[in-house]
Amino acid sequence: MGDDVDEVEGEEGGGKRGSKKLLIVIILLVLLLIGGAAAAYFTGLLQPVIDMVTGGSSQTTEETASDNSIEQAPGVPENVGFVDLPEILVNLNAGAGKQSYLKIRVSLEVADQKMVPEVEQMMPRIVDNFQVYLRELRPEDLAGSEGMFRLREELLIRVSAAAKPAKINDVLFKEMLVQ
Repeated sequence: MGDDVDEVEGEEGGGKRGSKKLLIVIILLVLLLIGGAAAAYFTGLLQPVIDMVTGGSSQTTEETASDNSIEQAPGVPENVGFVDLPEILVNLNAGAGKQSYLKIRVSLEVADQKMVPEVEQMMPRIVDNFQVYLRELRPEDLAGSEGMFRLREELLIRVSAAAKPAKINDVLFKEMLVQ
């Protein structure tokens, strides 16, 4: 008789253990589904499904009206202008007894094409700011993609200050040689 009670308790304990495992598996599956859905949403894979469900389109009426005109790449403003700077050649701060040079050709992306003449008028100031900054660089400052990114950011800060009130969107490297 005492054995019958132990068997019943053992079966109930096994049932509890099994239900806990089942609950954990269900929770993990739900988290996996939520994570997958979030990843699909943030990568843009769900955008066609969202457009279909909402009945909307990702194009606005302005974009559909301009479909007859030349299409531009997404994210590129329509009225940008570009200004080429003259080639700049500077010796870098390489240390005692070492000679190192930087040759760079840059183009500036101006936010409004109407401002291009104003930027060209400020060219001597822009080139001077670039020369002063570039001469203080060391060759190791320009190493790798991180060095290129920092150089682009620093040049953008300097050209934006020198070309005010014109808005400069970006500094584009056409050629860069460190020797």
